[in-house]
Amino acid sequence: MRGHNFTTNAEAVAYMKKVAVDASGFTAFLGVEPIVCFEGQAELLLAVRPDMLQHHGFAHGGIVGLMADNACAWAASSAIGDVVTGSYTINFLAPARGTHLRAKGTVIKAGKRQAVVRADVWSESEGEAAVLCAVAQATVVPIG
Repeated sequence: MRGHNFTTNAEAVAYMKKVAVDASGFTAFLGVEPIVCFEGQAELLLAVRPDMLQHHGFAHGGIVGLMADNACAWAASSAIGDVVTGSYTINFLAPARGTHLRAKGTVIKAGKRQAVVRADVWSESEGEAAVLCAVAQATVVPIG
């Protein structure tokens, strides 16, 4: 299968809300919101709650990692169909201090057996400049 046959981002986002958010307990619990999931690109947003913070008051690395992983997988899904993450490497660049996390994934190369995808995770707060807090690269594999 080569990607989903969506003609618009709105169709793709509606599908991702149903399949990747509502049907995934952890992602639904966190409240991850897909913004873009189309043509090898993904963007998702998360409102950071107090129960997502570590002891210094920053978003926990596991939450930042989830955003990077989902951005990579959702971008790959838009290019090659249903997927799972085979591996990813993440580099934390700055504390995630903001009220929101925004992750953007971009397919670097999609093949029949895997896709290589990059994600950037930004920490955002109203009225402040966004801070790049993590970068990741993933190998994502199609299933089914």
